[in-house]
Amino acid sequence: MTAETRTELPQATGSCCSPTGSCHDGAAEAPAGGVTTVYEVKGMTCGHCEGAVSEEISAIAGVTSVAAVAATGLVTVTSEAVLDEAAVRAAVDEAGYELVGRA
Repeated sequence: MTAETRTELPQATGSCCSPTGSCHDGAAEAPAGGVTTVYEVKGMTCGHCEGAVSEEISAIAGVTSVAAVAATGLVTVTSEAVLDEAAVRAAVDEAGYELVGRA
């Protein structure tokens, strides 16, 4: 008798891993061709501040990702199109901080 050797691992139903072994299927990746803008925000001092600013800016239509860094005061926003700066300013104000402008 000969033994058959199986080299592939079976995929569990509902697994987060793709057939290629990646833990991501690409569905959550940022869209290609987005617009990235960096803003300077005054008053952020901690992770809570970063979260508050990110949450408010993320609510603007067309925003696909936000990364706020309190240590530098910079907020990187990726969106489907150029954002109206007044909308960004209003979101930052709502979070309790001050938009200085584009970095």
